[in-house]
Amino acid sequence: MDTSPPVPPRETVEAYLRRIGAARPERPDAGSLRELQLRHLLSVPFENLSIHLGENMVLEDTPLLDKVVEARRGGFCYELNGAFAALLRGLGFGVTLLQGRGFAKDGRLGIPYDHLTLRVETWDGTGPWLADVGFGDHSSHPLLLEERGEQSDPAGAFRIVEAPEGDLDVLRDGKPQFRVDRRPRALADFEAGAWYHRTSPASHFTQSLVCSRLTAEGRITLTGRRLVTTVHGEREERQLGDDAEVLAAYRDHFGVVLDGVPEVRRPGAA
Repeated sequence: MDTSPPVPPRETVEAYLRRIGAARPERPDAGSLRELQLRHLLSVPFENLSIHLGENMVLEDTPLLDKVVEARRGGFCYELNGAFAALLRGLGFGVTLLQGRGFAKDGRLGIPYDHLTLRVETWDGTGPWLADVGFGDHSSHPLLLEERGEQSDPAGAFRIVEAPEGDLDVLRDGKPQFRVDRRPRALADFEAGAWYHRTSPASHFTQSLVCSRLTAEGRITLTGRRLVTTVHGEREERQLGDDAEVLAAYRDHFGVVLDGVPEVRRPGAA
């Protein structure tokens, strides 16, 4: 029995490409992968609004594609990289889901299945590549998975180094970002990690709101009512006023249209 993940219909792939402002690649090569990742980061926000809006999250291709493509929303790693994997499969790339664990500021690793990232094979014989549109502020371009030297990226200098038990650590400017387990996974394997991050008081996703995306000049992030814009390394912070201004910021900067302003919902709160 074929247990490989399904390939989305052509019309869904075309709609996804329109969503991120990308042309259909002529072939699934490294240049196309690089362009798709960058376009995705520029178009689809990293956000945790569903947690605080009481929206359900289903780790299956169709609901994830519906959210990112049809509803024009973003998400966090399980949603963004899950949807991106479906797009890449629909374009002929070879995609393997990998589980990762983020590093906290004190150096401790997060929970198992803390992060979903992608190993991508291209037709041009390069790679394999580590592609990721779901880690927030991270590399703009895919990283060579087997390269152990420094990889230059608009977001900094990245290195992938060997870690215990055959794992790999991804470093940015010398600081560990996350650890990757190289064994293939299925989308359903990430259910427990997603549940933890949606429900645990210890998860940083339940403690605050975030909506953030890459821009051509830097980055823009809305955290609650605080709008932070970074342009060529210069950071500007502004506190937004009434609900109308907050809703306009979600719409104008992130393409997210909401009926009401999200507020932090603590786990267990009514």
